[in-house]
Amino acid sequence: MLEDVDLIAQDRSYGPMVQPLLFTLLDAMDGVGGDADVTFLLTTNRASELEKALADRPGRVDLAVEIPLPDAAGREALLRLYARGVKLTADLGPVVAATEGVTASFAKELLRRASLLALASRPDEDVAVGDEELTTALREMQDARSALTRSLLGSSAAQ
Repeated sequence: MLEDVDLIAQDRSYGPMVQPLLFTLLDAMDGVGGDADVTFLLTTNRASELEKALADRPGRVDLAVEIPLPDAAGREALLRLYARGVKLTADLGPVVAATEGVTASFAKELLRRASLLALASRPDEDVAVGDEELTTALREMQDARSALTRSLLGSSAAQ
């Protein structure tokens, strides 16, 4: 598995930089015999920037799968997933509605921050994330000063 393949396989027309790792990857992909049971799993958030020698050559990429941003049901499921081990008492409806266009990473960070807020306000109790903690964490993440954080977490939402 090669995560964020665009970091080593950026289209060469973007600049004169030599990408030795790109050539190593292409050689490895081309060197596997047809009878070998090998799968290369490459991930990227910027498929349009991939080197044409990788993206457009038949046989190098046999299947491309786009994983869309989570819909409302997906965002709610992610919030519940990332809240495991934490008592979640918050009404998720408003948070789900306010997080359209965010990634799973954003949801995970939101729950992490809300849990820290709950822990800080009630250090002698089990961690319980309620409306106040979740709303405060969301407001902090949506604040204009958090634009870089949202970008790094893959949020496409213009918040």
